[in-house]
Amino acid sequence: MLTVDYNRFQLRAGDRLLDLGCGFGRHTYEALVRGAHVVSCDMALAELVNIHDTAPLLIDDGLFDGQLMHTQVQGDGTRLPFPDHSFDKVIASEVLEHVPDDLAAYDEFMRIVKPGGTIAVTVPANLPERVCWKISSDYHAPAVEGGHVRIYTEKEVRSKLTGAGFDPIGSHRAHALHSPYWWLRCAVGVDNEIDDNWTVKQYHRLLEWDIVKQPWLTRTAERLLNPVLGKSLVVYATKSPLRTSKSARREHADAA
Repeated sequence: MLTVDYNRFQLRAGDRLLDLGCGFGRHTYEALVRGAHVVSCDMALAELVNIHDTAPLLIDDGLFDGQLMHTQVQGDGTRLPFPDHSFDKVIASEVLEHVPDDLAAYDEFMRIVKPGGTIAVTVPANLPERVCWKISSDYHAPAVEGGHVRIYTEKEVRSKLTGAGFDPIGSHRAHALHSPYWWLRCAVGVDNEIDDNWTVKQYHRLLEWDIVKQPWLTRTAERLLNPVLGKSLVVYATKSPLRTSKSARREHADAA
């Protein structure tokens, strides 16, 4: 289940991609299939181990070239362990809503993206997220350690990307069918197991069926509902070849 539209993202074979907040690798694997070199980065070690163990199996199945560079790095989005201008493309998927100092993360993205490179930022969309917060305080921080600390608007995401030096170029929403699922989870107890509630369990089965089978009916319904109910907002932005990161500008000023 991809949130980023790779056609809009224009990922090319041979590109070097950072998948920040990679989770269990949904964007990583798609990038590898498309011939990109990928660094999968997350704070959660268990998820990185899962990717490390799964990738060779996908190579054996012939899904992508085993010669592609693919590494896993445990890292903090506000202090990324990569040199300046390391990546042609960056995906920051469902990360920034967890980061108290998100401006530091935006600056890091600007630092590591090559001039002319592209970033795709995905965050929970405003309306579905507000409903979740209103239904249950257990859905977000401070009740949840490491949980969501803010509700983004698209204007805020674009403004912070622009402030870091990026040029936003487009946006869309995704996963409208997932919004009611999370409202249900919040209503019955977001910390409860899926099987604890019959309605949640059946809706979860529907989502699994939709992801695997991708039937015309649900795909069409989601496409029509995404502009209003899409659970995730995706904003794409480019780094002008004429711009440099704030850290590079500071170093230049110090040298002068």
